[in-house]
Amino acid sequence: MIERELKRLLKDSENDENLRLALLKTKGNSEPMKSFCETCQNFGYEIYLGELFAYGQDMNDSKLRATNGGGSFAIEGWDDALENIYDELERFFR
Repeated sequence: MIERELKRLLKDSENDENLRLALLKTKGNSEPMKSFCETCQNFGYEIYLGELFAYGQDMNDSKLRATNGGGSFAIEGWDDALENIYDELERFFR
């Protein structure tokens, strides 16, 4: 569900500068993930804090399982899901 909503959000943000700017504005908040989700909901997207957190965790867990022999520890430096979303939103300004 969340993956579909995130794809819809990013697709819609290509053509909606107000949406894109509102989402990027959340990056500077003290709780960016919470603020991002609230902004999404205000624009009509069903993206919730727990789901977004779990989505990012699942992405990293999948990478860890894909390591030969299965890694025991998370690999440092992997981006989180929200940072990847911000990167996608910022690419429209490049």
